[in-house]
Amino acid sequence: MPAVPHGQRVYAVGDVHGRADLFQALATAIEADNQERGGSESLVILLGDLVDRGPDSAGVLRRAREWQSQRPLRALMGNHEEMFLDSFTKEEVLRQFLRHGGRETILSYPVDPEVYGEATLAETQVLMRAAVPAKDLAFMQAMEDMIHLGDYLFVHAGIRPGVPLAEQRSGDLRWIREPFVTTAEDLGFTVVYGHTIYDQVELAPSRIGIDTGAYASGRLTALGLEGTSRWLIEASAQDGTISVSQRSLS
Repeated sequence: MPAVPHGQRVYAVGDVHGRADLFQALATAIEADNQERGGSESLVILLGDLVDRGPDSAGVLRRAREWQSQRPLRALMGNHEEMFLDSFTKEEVLRQFLRHGGRETILSYPVDPEVYGEATLAETQVLMRAAVPAKDLAFMQAMEDMIHLGDYLFVHAGIRPGVPLAEQRSGDLRWIREPFVTTAEDLGFTVVYGHTIYDQVELAPSRIGIDTGAYASGRLTALGLEGTSRWLIEASAQDGTISVSQRSLS
C-alpha cells in the first residue's frame, strides 16, 4: 500500500467550483477529524478549480485564504484558475472563461449584473480589475503545479503517462484527461487528482480521483491519508441542508 511520510497526515480536497457552503462544512469536518486523530502534523492540499460554475467563487477564495492563515495549507492551480488569471489580460481567454462558469465567478464579486450584462469584453476586464481583490489574485498566482509526498503525487488533472515527473507540462497537469484517466499502468506513485468528475471516488491502482462534481451534485469530497490509511470525508447538500459523512477507503 502507498504511504505518506511518517508523522504526516494529509487531507486533499477535490474541486470546489464556487460551492462556499460545502467548502466551509468540509473544512470544519476536516479540522474536527484532525483534532480527534491527534499526534501527526497535518497538511491540507486543495486540488484546484476553487472557482467558476458554482455561486460563490469569491467566498471560496476568501475562505481558502483565511484557512491558509490558520494552518498548513497548499493549493494547486486548476485549469479554471489558469483561465481566470489569463482573462484579465487576454480577451480570447475571457470569452472561453465566461462560457465555462466565469460569469458566475465575476458576479460573486461586487459587480452590478446589469452593467455586466451590457459590457464588452474589454469593459468586463475593467469591471474584474476593479472588483477582484489583489489578495485573491496573489493567492491564485501562488498556486502550485504538483506536490509529491511519499508514495503520493497530488495534481489537479493528472500526468502524462510515460513522461518523467521533471518533464511534465503544466498544460497536462492542469488539463489532461486521456490517456491518464483510463491508464492501468504503474505510474511509480499514486496520483491524487480532481478535474474529471466521478459519481463516486475513482480508485485505481495508481490513481485516486476525488472530484465528485460539487457544483452540480452537491457533494464535495476530501481524501485523508496517514501512513497507509486512507479515508474519505464528504459534505453533501440536499434540500438546503448540508450533512457530513466519513468512511474508510480500502
